[in-house]
Amino acid sequence: MIYFETERLLARDYLPSDYAPFSVMNADKDVMKYFPSILTKEESNALIARNQAELTSFGYGLFAIEEKSSGEFIGFIGFHKAAFEADYTPCIELGWRLRKSSWNQGYATEGALRALTFAKEETSIAEIYSFTAALNKPSEQVMKKINLTKIATFEHPALIDGDPLKPHVLYKA
Repeated sequence: MIYFETERLLARDYLPSDYAPFSVMNADKDVMKYFPSILTKEESNALIARNQAELTSFGYGLFAIEEKSSGEFIGFIGFHKAAFEADYTPCIELGWRLRKSSWNQGYATEGALRALTFAKEETSIAEIYSFTAALNKPSEQVMKKINLTKIATFEHPALIDGDPLKPHVLYKA
């Protein structure tokens, strides 16, 4: 199913052909620089299955993103329920992850903007948050470009003290 599209992107369900590039993306140390670790093939397969289950159950989630011009899977953009312990959780998080060869082309901004419109027009999501490691300046730039408002900084409770990824920034749509 196609959920929405932009000039250059399709947001759709996952296809069997997405498993291999999804796994490659999640095993790329540069792509996963601001996450605790890269993912194994098995972990990637489990994540894609969870993502698709959320899409099927709720009609929204972390959409598979296809580049229209090539027909290739380039990553995901969309929504996920963040359930770790914090003042603002559980909440719906807007997030994205793109393969390295698709960086710096405006895809994250383009897709995230359209995802916000989709959420407003097609779902009952009341509030949308986005957060990332404070070190992840590229993702924070996307948050600014799509006009999210920075509302806090916080220490991510799932990460150990001293982990450079523990400090996070929190934005709200």
